[in-house]
Parts: sequence; C-alpha cells; structure tokens
Amino acid sequence: MNLPRIPFAHLPTPVEPLPRLSEQLGGPALWVKRDDQTGLALGGNKTRKLEFLVAEALARGADVLITGGAAQSNHCRQTAAAAARFGLACTLVLTGEPPGQASANLLLDQLLGAEIVWTSPQERDATMRHVERALREGGRTPYLIPYGGSNETGALGYVFAMQELMNQDVQPDWIVVASSSGGTQAGLTVGARLFGFQGRILGISIDKPEVELSRDIVADLASRTARRLGEDMTFAANDILVNDGYLGGGYGVMDELEREAIQRFARTEALLLDPVYTGRAAGGLLDLIRQGFFRSDDVVLFWHTGGAPALFAHAYAPTLLRS
Repeated sequence: MNLPRIPFAHLPTPVEPLPRLSEQLGGPALWVKRDDQTGLALGGNKTRKLEFLVAEALARGADVLITGGAAQSNHCRQTAAAAARFGLACTLVLTGEPPGQASANLLLDQLLGAEIVWTSPQERDATMRHVERALREGGRTPYLIPYGGSNETGALGYVFAMQELMNQDVQPDWIVVASSSGGTQAGLTVGARLFGFQGRILGISIDKPEVELSRDIVADLASRTARRLGEDMTFAANDILVNDGYLGGGYGVMDELEREAIQRFARTEALLLDPVYTGRAAGGLLDLIRQGFFRSDDVVLFWHTGGAPALFAHAYAPTLLRS
C-alpha cells in the first residue's frame, strides 16, 4: 500500500506523568501525550495529519493549499506553516468578521504568508470550493484540505500515532481526547484495532451532539481510513465513545469549565491548554474524575492536541485570569 508521507513532525512526542494533578484530584493516575510538541509553528495534532496531506498534495503537483476554519483555527495555522515549509502558496477560508487587529493564530497565519478569505460559517465549505475553482481557472494547481484535515488521508497520522504510543512507557486504560472534526479520534480508533490497543478511547465533543459525532463522523471516517490502508475493517457508532456533556456556550466560547481546567493544568503541571479544544476536553476530564467515572486504579492518558497560541487571542484575555 502506497501511503505518501513526509516526516517533518517532531516524533515521537513525549508521554509524561501528571503527578501533582493526579494527587490533587485523588483519582486515577493521569498521563499526557504531548502532541502540542509536534514542532511545526508551535505544534499541535494537525501536524501529524499534514505529513500525509502535504505528501499527497505534492504527489499531485499542487502549488497551493486551501483549507478553512474559525478565525483562531489551529489547523489553519499549521496548514499555513506546512505550505511555507514546502514552498506552496496557502489560502485560508476563515469564518466570521476580520478583527481590527490580528492576534494569536490569525496573526501567525498572516506572518506565515497565507492569504485570508472571510466568509460566514454557513458558507465556509462552498467558499472553499469557490476558491479552488477560481485558482484552477487561473492556472494554479490547488489542493483542498477539508475542515480539520479530517479525511481518510489526514486521519492516517493518528493511526500511526497509536502505534507510536504503544511503543512508549505507559499502557493507559483510557485515552481522553478532544473531538470535533473527528480525524484524530477516527485515526486512533483504527490504530487501536490494527495494533491491538486494549484500552478505551473517549472523545470529548467540542461542538457536536454525541450521535452526530460518533456515527456520522468518527465511525464513518474510521471505516474509510481503514479502507485507505487496505484493511477489511468497518466501524459503527457503538465502536465510538463520545461524551457531549460539555458543549457549554458553543464552539469557541470559554466558560468556567474551560477557565478552571486551563488554570489548574498550568498551575499544577505547567501545561498550557487552549480555550477551545484542550481546555474543554480537560474540563470534561476533570469533571468525570470528580464524578467517579474512572476507577481509582485506572491509568488515564490525556492526549494534548495543542492550540496554546489561542491563549493570546484578545477575546480570551479578560476571562483567563479570573478567579
């Protein structure tokens, strides 16, 4: 099976215990997988996906990458960085209104040389296709990366991330990870079956109801990813574990759950989370521990997907340090 891949991520990422946090909470032993340390323009989980996506783009002769997301998208920042690294142009379709002053990920997008096209959330995918057509008609060779880099090519990054974890020093009973576009959880799910992982994978939904995320997104993408690998595997909703109890005020809205998790991880383990993804997933993890969801002798690994640059977005500053 030919799987084009360009190895530019800093791998393997470390696996570290969280002893002070574990002691504070009095629950299971907590560990973290540091995919905030993947190395590409401040790192994050999308770098693993981009190893496969950029390889496929270059194999197809692409000279420009297109993708989309929110104004503070970590995926867009890492895509812009990958484009710069390999001499490609990059167009980012971002949702919302352009701010008066760029900060955090948006500032980095511009620093990395990406062209920004603004649109509404409802028109994001249509605008991406329009940009693709316009570039092609102008003589360019665009490669369109879907939202979150989450297709059967991008998800391969997390199939092999599971293999990487299984060769490290911890054997978790649980993996807890933020889940939204589904590619990370789908890849881990395929990797778990392929490489014989015996624990369970819990996706904390960032913005979608449980059924939509588990059945329509993660299970479907896991099945397509397995086929991309040439493996005879199918996945159904009951193979995917998702908790949608922490959607709060919606995507990108930082409430008390996220603020408390960001502060606690920073002040006990010097670990920086982001307000959108890892802050919400970690907030869910803390709540589940307090509820007694995990056994006291469980080993629980929090898969850190990155995103710390969003801490510097102007919108979050007033809330982050609130007591």
